[in-house]
Amino acid sequence: MLRDFLSSHKGAFKDYTELRAQINTNQRAVLVSGNMVANSQDSEGGVSARVYRGGTFGFASSATYTPEGVKNVLSAAADNAIFMDSQVKKGKPPLPDTISGNKGLVISPGLAVPQSYLIDFIQAIDAMIVKKFRNLSSRTVVANILNMEKQLVVSDGANSHFYQPRSMVYVVMTADTSDGVPVELYRPLGRLGHFNEIFTDPNLLERELDTLYESLMKKRDGIFPKAGLNKVILGPKMAGMLAHEAIGHTVEADAVLNGSVASFNLNKQVASELVSMVDYAHTYNGEPCPLPVYVDDEGIAAEDAILIKDGILTGYMHNRDTARQLNAKPQGNARAFTFSDEPLIRMRNTAIVPGVSKLEDMIASVDDGYYLVSSGNGQADQTGEFTFSVEEGYEIKNGKIGRALRETSVSGVAFDMLKTIDMVSDDMHWDISGFCGKKQPMTCGMGGPAMRCDINLGGK
Repeated sequence: MLRDFLSSHKGAFKDYTELRAQINTNQRAVLVSGNMVANSQDSEGGVSARVYRGGTFGFASSATYTPEGVKNVLSAAADNAIFMDSQVKKGKPPLPDTISGNKGLVISPGLAVPQSYLIDFIQAIDAMIVKKFRNLSSRTVVANILNMEKQLVVSDGANSHFYQPRSMVYVVMTADTSDGVPVELYRPLGRLGHFNEIFTDPNLLERELDTLYESLMKKRDGIFPKAGLNKVILGPKMAGMLAHEAIGHTVEADAVLNGSVASFNLNKQVASELVSMVDYAHTYNGEPCPLPVYVDDEGIAAEDAILIKDGILTGYMHNRDTARQLNAKPQGNARAFTFSDEPLIRMRNTAIVPGVSKLEDMIASVDDGYYLVSSGNGQADQTGEFTFSVEEGYEIKNGKIGRALRETSVSGVAFDMLKTIDMVSDDMHWDISGFCGKKQPMTCGMGGPAMRCDINLGGK
């Protein structure tokens, strides 16, 4: 656990100042077809300081987290702020005051999980796959731990001590089609918490493996969809990816100030009135979010950011500076991945809000269309235009699930596609399996219900 070498310096802060100590611990083990191809553990830690003056920030960091190291990095950040202010000369006023306080640990750091525990666990999973499943051309099993601990002291705002352990197992199965083309499916399994408390017994994952294999065998014998505009049900995993990639990044205020499509659409209809979207801070439906944030790295006590309400774009995600520029309230979206990173505007737990329809009724309502379960790789830009591969999908014929899809993709413009949504399911699926990339990686939660809409599909 991080020792507190920060608090004693707070009385010496002259300008707005953030002082942050942080350590990220990573553990990873990877088996490919039974062969160990990765086995690593590392830690990255240190201290950083950021000082605001006249509209610019001075930043400095050091891997030396000692009382003397803190003093040196704080002095360097203050000097950098003075220099930046003298060169840029923005002449901006001080940042607005915010609520002060302290937020202690919600999750306590645990004892380190031995690397051998990860290796034994994935070897047991791999042995189960070999024993149970035939017709696989390859298999991959990954165990991954990322523990992130931060201690923050700010001149104005909430001091905090934050610890977040994310534990994941990834399983990838690959099979060859009758014409020799490989197809694959993968399952991310895991959540917030300590690895040895979440993954206690490999046999508890047997049902997930069965489902993955059955889906892969259907995909191996799958068909290609009709290219063009189709009526589809986007599964919750697809909705979460869309919320994050195609919409969420456009409503980050730094992107808005750089001319994203959201900058022209505030208080305008951008979606069906059935669609609401929120970047949740730490609580959803009375329970902790998948990756809760209670205080951000600028000392802002985190609150939910309502982005779309009943189809109307109502707000953006901010840091302190963009909130001042756009006359908004910062709600805790400034986050840094490592000690040497400056905080950027980042999503936390971004989701489409569930509706009232039942998924089975939505599928029954489609005579000729597709049910798209999950996506693979994809991209979106600041216009809201997106393209995602579809990893798992099925045709819908006369209101019933039919044959699996082999390979396809979806594309469109997010704010146009959202307006075609006419049914939203009443369930919520969360995903924390990946990393968001924006100059620096970041763990994020994304989620949503199923949605019925019109969307462009690629064909053979």
